[in-house]
Amino acid sequence: MPSYALYYYDGCPYCQRVLGALPNIKVDVEKRNTMRNPDFRKELIQGGGRSTVPCLRIEENGQVRWMYESLDIISYLQKL
Repeated sequence: MPSYALYYYDGCPYCQRVLGALPNIKVDVEKRNTMRNPDFRKELIQGGGRSTVPCLRIEENGQVRWMYESLDIISYLQKL
């Protein structure tokens, strides 16, 4: 079963766009605030290669993908 984690911070308007869409999404998405928890920021940089938020970490069948761009993230999650 796939797992999803959203890397974000509160002051980011694009993050707020994604966070605002989450209540209408039918899958669980763990929220990881990169400003409140420096370990999440490190994970994002090590895994995704940059600190840009929002970023959705998608783990499925042992593979991890990193998706940036708020509208892409919302569109992807709405199709699940």
